[in-house]
Amino acid sequence: MEKTYIFGHRNPDTDSVTSAISLSYLKNKQGMNTIPAVLSSINLESKFVLNYFNIEEPIFLNDVNIKIKDLKYTKNYTINENESIYTAYYKMNSANISKIPIVDKNKNLLGIVSMKDIAKEQFSFNYSYVNTSYENIIKALNGSEVVKFNNEITGELLVAGYKSTTFLNEIKLSENHILILGDRHSIIEYAVKSKVKLIIITGSKEIKEEHLQIARENKVNIIKTPYTTLETTKIFNLCNYVKSILTNDSVLCVNENDDIKDFINIANKTRYSYYPVLNKKNKCMGIIRLSDVAYSHKKNVILVDHNSYEQSAIGLEDANIIEIVDHHNIGSVGTNMPISFRNMPVGSTNTIIYTLYNENNIDIPKNIAGIMLSGILSDTLILTSPTTTNLDILAVKKLSQIANIDYEEYGKKMIEEGSSLKGMTKEQVLYKDYKTYNIKNGKIGLGQVITACPSDILSNKDEYIELLNNISVSNQYEFICLFITDVLKNGTYVLYSENAKEYLEEAFNIKNIEEGKFLKGIVSRKKQIIPLLMNI
Repeated sequence: MEKTYIFGHRNPDTDSVTSAISLSYLKNKQGMNTIPAVLSSINLESKFVLNYFNIEEPIFLNDVNIKIKDLKYTKNYTINENESIYTAYYKMNSANISKIPIVDKNKNLLGIVSMKDIAKEQFSFNYSYVNTSYENIIKALNGSEVVKFNNEITGELLVAGYKSTTFLNEIKLSENHILILGDRHSIIEYAVKSKVKLIIITGSKEIKEEHLQIARENKVNIIKTPYTTLETTKIFNLCNYVKSILTNDSVLCVNENDDIKDFINIANKTRYSYYPVLNKKNKCMGIIRLSDVAYSHKKNVILVDHNSYEQSAIGLEDANIIEIVDHHNIGSVGTNMPISFRNMPVGSTNTIIYTLYNENNIDIPKNIAGIMLSGILSDTLILTSPTTTNLDILAVKKLSQIANIDYEEYGKKMIEEGSSLKGMTKEQVLYKDYKTYNIKNGKIGLGQVITACPSDILSNKDEYIELLNNISVSNQYEFICLFITDVLKNGTYVLYSENAKEYLEEAFNIKNIEEGKFLKGIVSRKKQIIPLLMNI
């Protein structure tokens, strides 16, 4: 079953992270194969929540571009350096591919062997030298073991083509010889007494027991094959180790995590037939050709807590969006076909997911209820935000019962744990919960920090303002603001780049607004800040 990735926006908050997990659990119960993911590191509050309920962090998903690993390339297609040329030929022929990657025992790529290399070796007429293993010979010759003492078989190949008397009188055998012959018992006797390395008995002929006894005493290896002497001789050259025909030619490889767009560019420039595919540990996974791109499959994704390209994963336009669950305004995401799009004006995406559980009669486990509760409490500031609806309140009451938690006490502890800015740089504070919004002539950036100690930021106000101005200019924003929401005073301080002043004055009806201005009762970016700024 194909995987489907479920993820929230690029700067995941607690509602985004927990929504991905809770919806993934629901979808899997319905028979899907989904994986919750995040697009960047999670914040302290989310870490606290997942640790509290003993739930694993979602996987990190850098982007949803189609990768080489998503293609139907020829996977698990390699041959070990110590396998035979015959095995390499067999694998290539079976896969209808004219090349195969050669690897060591750790799957490290050593090179490539082609059908052309094998043909070249066959026409070199260098048949006499043998360097292979006992097992390789048995496989290539469809043989059977008779006597075995050595796995490594190295030596000079001879075929008993003369009549017996000529052979016995004129051929000097030694421990370095490998002999192919039929049931010529006098030559077999001569060979085992000469302690040759290996005897190949063709036609599956019988060998005398007395000769077998001498072979065992002299440690002579013997193999039987059903092939004729001619067939055996023709095949035997293919028994050698495939590494024996490796060249020092450089090989152009690709990585399974490369985007297919990059692979297409490389393939169009180099025009090679095949490219070995390596994983992130540089282990060879198989081989790919340009035509494999035609069989690519887009990643299936479900979006939660957002529905705009600007806030989503890189490469989303190349993904197959099959569903969206969100509580924000309708954004820029478009699809090629109708999908399930659940959008409700509630305080948290988890409230919608709670509704989906009820509609599908799926029981909510205690730990899933706990993280869903956390997402709602985080987004509604423990049900005090103006975004809070009756459905949020109902969901909190039901989920807190399932999780067996005093939601007010737990919510305060969660926000306290998550509001710590200790050890964070000013950039990390700004991007802690940061979103970009498209406007008519460009874009704006709005960060929000929810804290019980706003002085941690306001005491360094000038440095934050300088940062906002620099980012606004370097990234071509119309303006950037950082909203510092004080959970104890139920209001928000605002810091902004200099080009935001007039917009903020008009949006909040304030004359001569100053940096660090406290906006009483303003706590929701989604409901109290975004609409006003977007109207301006």
